Amino acid sequence: MSKFVAALPMYDWPEARGEVDARWARLRDAFRQGGIEAPETIVRSNGDLLPVPGGILDKAGKLIAPDPATLPAYELDFHQLWLSPALLFGQTCWGPMELGLAEHVQVVAQPSYDAFEGGKGEFYSSALVMLADGKASVPAPADGRAVIPLDLMRGRRFTFNNPDSMSGLIALTRDLVGLGESLDIFGSRSESGGHRSSIIAIAEGRADIAAIDCASWALAQRFEPAAKGVKVVGWTARRKGLPYITARTTPEKTIAVMRDAIAAVESGASEQSLVQRVG
Repeated sequence: MSKFVAALPMYDWPEARGEVDARWARLRDAFRQGGIEAPETIVRSNGDLLPVPGGILDKAGKLIAPDPATLPAYELDFHQLWLSPALLFGQTCWGPMELGLAEHVQVVAQPSYDAFEGGKGEFYSSALVMLADGKASVPAPADGRAVIPLDLMRGRRFTFNNPDSMSGLIALTRDLVGLGESLDIFGSRSESGGHRSSIIAIAEGRADIAAIDCASWALAQRFEPAAKGVKVVGWTARRKGLPYITARTTPEKTIAVMRDAIAAVESGASEQSLVQRVG
């Protein structure tokens, strides 16, 4: 059994898990060729995480998370995963990173979003989606600037995936501030729990608008029937996409090996995630 854990949770939709597993297998084998004891499979629940008796401590010895063994085994607490001292390889969002996670982890690399409308290199944007009305969706701007339809948004019911999401909430908030507006432009705000849930809420008439990151929007168009009932009415500005991370205690030599392995694997794959080197 490996002393490390790995996960790719951010786009791990049930319908795409075979693709995610195959992607990890390529990375795992490349890491092992570089001498890293990479785990055989990725984790998808708290029960898959390694126990930490007494809880997870920061570098000053302060308790920052409970022992994973004390949490519901069949759920997955993202923050618990990210803070695990056994985390060899994972992926997070810059929202949590800006809100304090960055001091507890190290960034390994940035994936590319070139394969998605609204993405370019390591940068991504969010599609602003509303109920379809028979008119065409708004294409993503080539220059990556925000396209914010204030008149369509005013007084509407806004739903977002979670409060620390860059793509679902923070990015739009910042773009609105840049236009002299705020989230108060909306008639109401609610938390859906996930991008997919936001799309379903709009299609079912329980919300009017949401910001969905371009990769999740692509997944929705493939796998979520409710996506056929909504359309894109605008875009947030491009921002740095979801980083690959590792535990704060991972040696720099190991990180360097992982960076080389990721670059080699992803640059040779005819898929959506060529990697921008970090460092």
